[in-house]
Amino acid sequence: MKKILFILFIGLASFSYSQEEYTRILFILDASNSMNKKWGNESRFITAKRILSNAVDSLKNIPNVEIGLRVYGHQSPVTATYQDCADTKLEVPFGKNNHQAILNKIKTIRAKGTTPIARSLEQAASDFPDRKARNIIILITDGIEACDDEPCVIADKLREKGITISPFVIGLGLDMSYLSHFDCYGNYKSAEDPMAFEAVLKNVVNKALVNTTVQINLNTINGRPLETDVSMLLYASGTKDLKHAYTHTLNKVDLPDTLVLDPSIKYDILVKTLPPVEKRNISLKRNIHNTINIDAPQGILKFEFLQPTKYSFVDVRIMEKGKSKTLNTQKFSEPQNYIVGQYDVEILTLPRRYKTVDVHQSSTNTVSIPAPGILNLSSYKIVTGQIFEIKGKNELEWVCDLDENTTRNKFILQPGNYKIIYRQKELKETTYTKSKEFNIYSNKSLTINL
Repeated sequence: MKKILFILFIGLASFSYSQEEYTRILFILDASNSMNKKWGNESRFITAKRILSNAVDSLKNIPNVEIGLRVYGHQSPVTATYQDCADTKLEVPFGKNNHQAILNKIKTIRAKGTTPIARSLEQAASDFPDRKARNIIILITDGIEACDDEPCVIADKLREKGITISPFVIGLGLDMSYLSHFDCYGNYKSAEDPMAFEAVLKNVVNKALVNTTVQINLNTINGRPLETDVSMLLYASGTKDLKHAYTHTLNKVDLPDTLVLDPSIKYDILVKTLPPVEKRNISLKRNIHNTINIDAPQGILKFEFLQPTKYSFVDVRIMEKGKSKTLNTQKFSEPQNYIVGQYDVEILTLPRRYKTVDVHQSSTNTVSIPAPGILNLSSYKIVTGQIFEIKGKNELEWVCDLDENTTRNKFILQPGNYKIIYRQKELKETTYTKSKEFNIYSNKSLTINL
């Protein structure tokens, strides 16, 4: 049974060039019979023709760029006893302002033959007028080689002629282990739907046009680019002109994903870790692969109670050590990444608990506090007063005020020693003040009649 995938190959001439030199992009379109199968609301072939036509249309009026079109599988239908492995043809050669000719040809093509990928690649090497340009091949197909030739062997021959094959494979429902067959070409990606395919084709065309690629390494404390899954904001340097907003990603081999950026711009990159890290005034080298290293080592903070409790709806205020500004308000039992370092934390229990904690690279620091207990206050008449935690022999730290609108108060308190100072609200003399000391224990309820 024929495997189903989309493959995009991009071949680059292995020499430097000036801005005045040409970029030539040859699109190779699979018109084999399997392309007639449904993909979403339309066939794969209709989808491929539509998306390819959009890509061709987007290349109009771009200086120093020429495009051509080769098609295979469209001239002779497959029969039960015969497959035409020579069915590949340069339909529209390179030339200036030939975009409409390519669009017209795409409209007339019907999918009906087989899949001679290797022979198409081999003949494509002769489609380029000369080597004084960046020569690009983008192949769009839904299948693997159906003839006897070996695309990997052909790819090696093309490299010997100065065209390097570096594929982008977009798999549709493809067993990921099968993708290893394409290692001799280069990279591969998966596409869930036509929208994803369109995005990848656009990205490949952008790479062909700009050829200035970037990977942003978010490095651990040991300088390894393993930090990821965080937002990155790219500004024109020295301004608030936001050029790009990305979620950092590691690819299938756990390396930072490749971006295509405009090398004429200097960038400031703000990485939205906690706290954010920034790198300013970044210059890109044109027409090569750039690596930007940003130190962003992270570890995890988590807060929990020592004992199970139903009163776990507690927030924790996180601050950089020695700074009063709130960095984050974190929920109990929900882990959160932070840049490696020390932090002051205020646990918003009653009473507040304060700690200084450390965040270490790629590890979780779990901060535990005792589960709270319950204080129930009941009075015959409305009382006014306050609850204090007994911190020392003669030191009382305010915890909260009593609610003067009810005769029943309920408080969720951390374990400790407390004192309540109060009087009946209607009694207007200070000498009617009373006080009581009490202890709170984890997961225990205490009722006091005032």
